Amino acid sequence: MKKFLFATMIVAVALLQSSCVSTKKIKYFQGADSVYAQAQRIRQMYEMRIKPADQIMIKVHCDEPELLEIFANSVTMGTSGRTSSSYMGNATNNAVGSYYGYTVTNEGTVILPALGEIYVMGLTIEECARLIEKKIQEKNLIRDPSVTVTFLNARVTVVGAVKTPRVVNLTSERNTVLDVLAQCGDLDDTGLPRTLKVFRENNGERVLYDLDLTDVSVFDSPAYYMQQNDLIYVEFNKSKNIKKSSFYTFLGAGSSVLALVSSIVALVYTLKK
Repeated sequence: MKKFLFATMIVAVALLQSSCVSTKKIKYFQGADSVYAQAQRIRQMYEMRIKPADQIMIKVHCDEPELLEIFANSVTMGTSGRTSSSYMGNATNNAVGSYYGYTVTNEGTVILPALGEIYVMGLTIEECARLIEKKIQEKNLIRDPSVTVTFLNARVTVVGAVKTPRVVNLTSERNTVLDVLAQCGDLDDTGLPRTLKVFRENNGERVLYDLDLTDVSVFDSPAYYMQQNDLIYVEFNKSKNIKKSSFYTFLGAGSSVLALVSSIVALVYTLKK
């Protein structure tokens, strides 16, 4: 009787434990309390740099509209890019702004009206804007140009074990992997936060980064801040898929019943003694 009771209890405990998932496998940023007891400097760069096939919007404006006409007229005459012009600012300065949208070539260049071909690959949007300002001044087109550059098609693709796989448009240069996952509803019940994969294009090569959201060191990963055209893949937890099956449901219920029966048997046995 004792041997039977002992064996029954062992089996019941084993079955119950198999249905539990350790929080160490799903809790994000473990160890953060100690690591960030004091402020930590952000070590990795998060600025996006221009790559081939990027679409960038270039905005040129100045305080004297007549100085912009040469630049704008050359657009009307026909060059690459989508263009439009509109008055910017208030009535006192009548500042004119012209907008140009261009796709970066595979060689990393764009062809701008009245400026010709400019190599922009590898530049940040701020560096690109300053370069275009310099080119405009060198051509004596505008005495004091002001140029801003923005990305038009920066996006990240998310697939795998997330609640809503989708393509996420990046709203700034400082979008993190968590920002992107949040827009997908976070990981679903089968997602493994310990084994995220980020595929990134760098200088014509595809690079793979492994991210572990349960480890606080994820903040220092080069892939923590997103880059345009990144691909995030969240792996599936096969054991959780098994647990959702009807067999596993029956097994879980059976272990609970077995534990209850073993407790009753133990109580009856104790009372008889």
